[in-house]
Amino acid sequence: MTATSKHPKQLYLLFFTEMWERFSFYGMKALLLAYMVTQLKFDEPKGYAILGAYSALVYTMPMFGGMLADKFLGYRRAIIFGGIMMAIGHIVLAIPQDWSFFYGMAFIICGNGFFKPNISSMVGTLYDNNDPRKDSAFSLFYMGINVGAALGGLLCGYVGQKINWHYGFGMAGIFMVIGLIVFIMGKKSFQEKGLPLSPKLKEKIAGIITIEYLIYLLSFVALPLIVTLFNYYETLDSIMPILAVVSVAYITYIALKLEKEAKYKLLSALALVVVSTFFWAFYEQNSGSLNLFAMRNVDMHIFGIELPALAVNNFLPPAWVIILSLIFASLWPWLNKRGLEPSTPAKFALSFIFVGLGFFTFYLACKSSLDHGLISLLAFSGGYFFIICGEMCISPVGLSMITKLSPVNIVGLMMGIFFFFTAIGEFLAGKIGALMSVPKHIIEANNPVLSLPYYANILFQISIYSAAIGIFIFLLVPLLKKWMGNIR
Repeated sequence: MTATSKHPKQLYLLFFTEMWERFSFYGMKALLLAYMVTQLKFDEPKGYAILGAYSALVYTMPMFGGMLADKFLGYRRAIIFGGIMMAIGHIVLAIPQDWSFFYGMAFIICGNGFFKPNISSMVGTLYDNNDPRKDSAFSLFYMGINVGAALGGLLCGYVGQKINWHYGFGMAGIFMVIGLIVFIMGKKSFQEKGLPLSPKLKEKIAGIITIEYLIYLLSFVALPLIVTLFNYYETLDSIMPILAVVSVAYITYIALKLEKEAKYKLLSALALVVVSTFFWAFYEQNSGSLNLFAMRNVDMHIFGIELPALAVNNFLPPAWVIILSLIFASLWPWLNKRGLEPSTPAKFALSFIFVGLGFFTFYLACKSSLDHGLISLLAFSGGYFFIICGEMCISPVGLSMITKLSPVNIVGLMMGIFFFFTAIGEFLAGKIGALMSVPKHIIEANNPVLSLPYYANILFQISIYSAAIGIFIFLLVPLLKKWMGNIR
């Protein structure tokens, strides 16, 4: 494909598909922790643990969904099946029954495993590896993610908190179906892209069931197993480290079998993926501890009107992404033309520096508000500005990196590995969030002056650790650039 300033029309189809899917995903996620704490009456540490388990599983499954798409299904079938599973999950969550909560999340986890890595991989098929539009394309695609996330967090957060929690979950399901319809209507425009790679897909096992339908069947069989993990979420403390070691060992094994240039490219991608774990551990406080922080310690009044905290907290990050995506999508090509664009490893390092600045902004706001316990909405928004600058340096760049540095036959798998280490970060985010758990007697007192110090201390520690990791990655930039060869 010859590089031009324009993007192929298929990018915009994927943009709108992902936009509506992320509306549903983040709209639902905006409600989870608050729903567990206020409606199901889970104590905060248990709520954080289950949120961490959900987040970990929802980003672990793409490792398997990416692998199955590479070997059998192809990207398009995986996206459609995943979308159907997620739509069912949102509908189940809307049912006001005790059993529906964990089963709804289980459907979403399985569906996301097929949907998430493969729609990102589809974007990569539209561009050659060194096409200068590629990072820009992923930035635009990422903007689609966050248009959906902003609308979902705002509308589902408002409906759930102010009207009915299950109506909020149900609204998420409606827009998941819309996203699925958009993709199905436009899939023919991709021609041969994303079709199954294996001729064995339609072969029957023991003359009974094809490989394709066996994959679908086993996905449904996995649902009660996932529900069991929710009921015994402590087991993930052992499972996640084991899966991390196995996945790193497996990719390293694949890399060592490649010729020298391809080997070091894959190893550089793996190194950056592993490091990204810590970014997500810090960043994902926005869907956990910062939800409760916003409800308790942020002044949500503007022009005398009190805004719903859940809606605001889940609107701010994607709203900043929408704004900053437009800037960064133009910034990288502009810097590239002048030979000033940071390398991918340098962008990863910058992401941690920005996150450190964001949490330090929250901390400074806390220190200046100890006497009344409420930080200003302006300071809260300002902290998110820096955090989202960090996100723009790692998430769309990371997606693009995977498609550039991975051998073509394992792009889906590597995309899944990228999301799996996001899962570990999400799991760690639950652990960090639990450190900000406010004692029950202070919650019952409903006094922001008493709860603010519990948040301030951890916010400061996050800022320091994030900045330190960023500096460490900067020191590794020369080595990683050497490994990446001709890929920036």
